[in-house]
Amino acid sequence: MAIITERFSLSTNGGSEVVDITGEVTKILGRHKLKEGSLLVFVVGSTASVTTTEFEPGLRRDIPEVLSKLIPEQFRYHHDDTWGDGNGHSHVRASLMGPSLTIPFSRGELLLGTWQQIILVDHDNRPRDRTIIVQLSGE
Repeated sequence: MAIITERFSLSTNGGSEVVDITGEVTKILGRHKLKEGSLLVFVVGSTASVTTTEFEPGLRRDIPEVLSKLIPEQFRYHHDDTWGDGNGHSHVRASLMGPSLTIPFSRGELLLGTWQQIILVDHDNRPRDRTIIVQLSGE
């Protein structure tokens, strides 16, 4: 069984911005010609998340709006007391959503649903350069 690790970077705006990374992940899988296995997508850092959703304009607005209601920026976070960087909410949001996702693939194709894309959600309170690690395990 082969294990292959690649990285790619992208710039984000923060504010729980939702970014579709399906294309880049699919390119990585295609480059390595693996047929069966699983793929791990992981974002480096503690203020962003990786998950799946239908990448459409409504959900791109809904996700940040719901997160703002569940985990508001204006709440007092002890992290902010410690570091003074105002992004305590970013860490809490990222912790709840999680930094990684595992997706099976078969016949060299991701086994995603028709309306299911891989997304990065950047919860930070400022623009960032993000590194995403893709690790393939398969044959």
